[in-house]
Amino acid sequence: MAAESGHAESVNEPIGNPTGGLPTPLAETLRYGPFHRALREAIAHRGLSLARLRAHLEQLGVQVGQSTLSYWQRGLRHPEVPRAISTVRALETVLRLPPSSLLDLIGPRNANTYAPRPVATWPEPAPLLASFDSVPEAARGNADLEVLSVHDTVQLGMHREQRSITTRLVVRAVRQGPDRYLATHHGDEGSLIENAMVRSGEGCRQGRLRRESASRNLAVEMLFDRRLAAGEEHVFSFTIVDDTGSAAPGHHRTFRDVCGSYLVQLSFHRRAMPARCMKQFRASADATPVDVEELVCGLGGVVSAYFGDVGPGIAGIAVEWS
Repeated sequence: MAAESGHAESVNEPIGNPTGGLPTPLAETLRYGPFHRALREAIAHRGLSLARLRAHLEQLGVQVGQSTLSYWQRGLRHPEVPRAISTVRALETVLRLPPSSLLDLIGPRNANTYAPRPVATWPEPAPLLASFDSVPEAARGNADLEVLSVHDTVQLGMHREQRSITTRLVVRAVRQGPDRYLATHHGDEGSLIENAMVRSGEGCRQGRLRRESASRNLAVEMLFDRRLAAGEEHVFSFTIVDDTGSAAPGHHRTFRDVCGSYLVQLSFHRRAMPARCMKQFRASADATPVDVEELVCGLGGVVSAYFGDVGPGIAGIAVEWS
């Protein structure tokens, strides 16, 4: 039986409007906003995880994705009026807030005020993805899958080159029917992408493969053994071998949506150890890195960086060789 830290409570606990006062900081935020900060502080005050909050909302007959709640509390998305009014009212009930305290913070919302999506770190492989002509647009963009966790393990060779990337993912079907994941890879400077190989691991097999030499891009279908049911979780892994590039600058992954966790590990050859490794996150390709931290490369030649609740943006490890 899984246990969660923090304030424990039953899903069936009676819920209702508050009878007592709120902490002054929360009361001030509810008065002046913004919405995402008020929601985040109210959730923290109530002591609920997003999973528990979602369960309470379901108890009231309100269906909302955990990822949506995460977007709202981080200011990455905003409730759409009038569609989200009932959901926001239910949040007020579950979080024991005064009626309309969150609703008043929504106000009219222009579509242009949403947080921008990050740009890619390399030329977009859209032509490659479009070449999978028999695959629906949603599948080409993996729109029917919510990525819960990603683990990248990168092997580097004695000439400082990236030799292989093994990726393990945990995904959840947003709706009925997804049966594949479309992965993309961008080779380092000098890479002969036509020589790259893909090896399927657990939970999938390789489908169609497309390459584009000029941009050093590769796109591949990783096929599941069945169509996933709505809400079903699936674990799978694959390895891309691309060992013809020059010295690797590190490894970064672009997240276009929020992901629950990302672990990236670089394994160096004992004759080619790095001078410095830096964990970093950027909101876009041209943004200044934030969450910067110098990493220790252990005696075994492995350096690791963990990101919780990451994205949208670009996360990874930058490497300096001298």
